[in-house]
Amino acid sequence: MTIQHKIIWNETKDYFFITLGLLMYTIAFTIFLMPYEIVTGGVTGLSAIIYYATGFHLENTYLIINGLLLIVALKILGFKFLMKTIYAIFMLAFMLKFAQDILPKQDNGLPFKLMGEGQEFISMIIGCVVTGIALATVFSNNGSTGGTDIIAASVNKYRSNISLGSVLFTADFCIIGSCMFFPQFGDYIERAHKVTFGFCVMAMENYVLDYTMNRSRQSVQFMIFSRKWQEIANAIGTQTKHGVTILDGHGWYTGKEVKVLCILARKNESISMFRLIKMIDPNAFVSQSAVIGVYGEGFDEMKVNIKNEDSIRHQQPAQTTGDTSDTGR
Repeated sequence: MTIQHKIIWNETKDYFFITLGLLMYTIAFTIFLMPYEIVTGGVTGLSAIIYYATGFHLENTYLIINGLLLIVALKILGFKFLMKTIYAIFMLAFMLKFAQDILPKQDNGLPFKLMGEGQEFISMIIGCVVTGIALATVFSNNGSTGGTDIIAASVNKYRSNISLGSVLFTADFCIIGSCMFFPQFGDYIERAHKVTFGFCVMAMENYVLDYTMNRSRQSVQFMIFSRKWQEIANAIGTQTKHGVTILDGHGWYTGKEVKVLCILARKNESISMFRLIKMIDPNAFVSQSAVIGVYGEGFDEMKVNIKNEDSIRHQQPAQTTGDTSDTGR
């Protein structure tokens, strides 16, 4: 496969899984959250709040708000960065409208309650789990649903000391808390009940989102002790395309010199790695441990900003005194 074909294949795969994630989000939102007027964060949540309070169509509000954000963000972030976000915004708006059109309606015009009357809590749990997985699917494939994500990316570009998570949390907190200012939701107790549910949605959805994304990215470290270390290293290097680090070891009991193989891989590659080792040396001693994060070629990118003064300081030659002949070894 040529580089051009590989790029096309990766882009096609991204758009497919982004669409799948948006479909899952639409189903969860319109079937489990919307019928019970459960509020969420983000522009979708704000659009839903306006719809519950005024009856103005959710998908129209969603497009208007995102359209205004895109106009501002295009100058800040660029069209290439936002291309998949633009696709996701229009696709999600279309799916939300289509889902509302085909689903049976209640007397108040909202989609029917699949779980039945008085089942807000269980419907919230199911809806949050599915929407969390859906958003993780979109984000894992280089996509975004727009809205507060655009705000967070724009703020982070000029204020690198402000994390994306803190911007998203603040925006979602304000959106859900705005329910207290809509008298259409009832008295203060009913509004507080709706806000409380909204905060539960935010917490649960973010937990499922983080868990799903971290699970797919989780890495492990293998330490392999074997007399057939060279065969194992050759097999891993050629068949799995992973780098292998060979460490020198010394056995305390035997007093013999040994070679230890150190490999970093994704957790979902563990079974194939063990199978490969067992085929070569069933008696190999293997240690597998979870690592917090692996960054660099083949793994995650180091997403930190380097300040200008740090870069200048690093480029300046260090002034040292004394014998430093062994410090770089």
